[in-house]
Amino acid sequence: MNKKYLSSAISSISRSNTLNDLDIVKQKFLGKNSELMLAIKNLSKIENIDKKRSSGKKLNEIKSSILNELKNRSNDIKNELLISKLKKDIIDTTLSNTELVGTFHPITKIIYKIESIFKSQGFKICDGNEVETEYYNFTALNFPEHHPAIADHDTFYFDTKALLRTHTSPTQIHEMEKNKELPLLMISPGRVYRCDFDITHTPMFHQIEGLVVGENVSFVNLKYTLSKFLKIFFEDDSLKTRFRPSFFPFTEPSVEVDISCSFCNLKGCRSCKGSGWIEILGAGMVHPNVFKNVGICTNTYTGFAFGLGIERLAMLYYNVDDIRLFYDNNKDFLLQFQ
Repeated sequence: MNKKYLSSAISSISRSNTLNDLDIVKQKFLGKNSELMLAIKNLSKIENIDKKRSSGKKLNEIKSSILNELKNRSNDIKNELLISKLKKDIIDTTLSNTELVGTFHPITKIIYKIESIFKSQGFKICDGNEVETEYYNFTALNFPEHHPAIADHDTFYFDTKALLRTHTSPTQIHEMEKNKELPLLMISPGRVYRCDFDITHTPMFHQIEGLVVGENVSFVNLKYTLSKFLKIFFEDDSLKTRFRPSFFPFTEPSVEVDISCSFCNLKGCRSCKGSGWIEILGAGMVHPNVFKNVGICTNTYTGFAFGLGIERLAMLYYNVDDIRLFYDNNKDFLLQFQ
């Protein structure tokens, strides 16, 4: 083993233009069956200690030199590849970005769509407080003292009196206290908070509560208003609605409102769990106790209220089966709504 072996290795390394070429050269000169590695292996057969030490030193120097050359050439090739890639992928900052265009979130689109429908029918849009007192969130709305919704496991409390609102209904109380001039037609969209998290619930979600107060407001007005709204929203004049008796502390009588399943046309399918109907919102005639709490005369005025989940409508409108998709910030999902 002499300098000729090292020179041959260095020459082969310098002619290598790719990392794959370098691997071939490394295998040839430092591989298990290479001349150098066999010579190192045969050192054990040399009986003369001085000769073994001298030969081993020379062989290790050759090996180290080859390894250094391989490392240096590998770094050079990697740098050349990087420079080449940077030249190809150069970004022209003078060009406008045409790949991504800003757009509204699908939930925002649904809110605007709902607001537009109700505004066309004379309703005003009212904002409310996201942090509320227990009085406005529960007591003024005729919730009994031991109602389950008031419990800590259902509601986010700051202290015994302050909490994150569980619905946007408190805005109705504020508006009725402020506006003694009736009739009143209003909706209140916004974020609400409850201790839920699964494929149909998130701790934060959006609701729109509606209220109509005036003289001679009846259940017929409620049915007409909601049926018309749902037909316009889902863009289906043949959409059927069903009103089922229910219970809410702030309305009496109370109803759950269903719509006919658009997938099976009342025949029953997986989407409607075989019933032919899909539950969509809750509503009812305003409870007299609520009017008393805000100082509205129950002998003169009546009213109806309703509440619907924005995400629920969005899931049906866009055919999305998991509410959490709206908040995962997945670009591929959100780009569908541009």
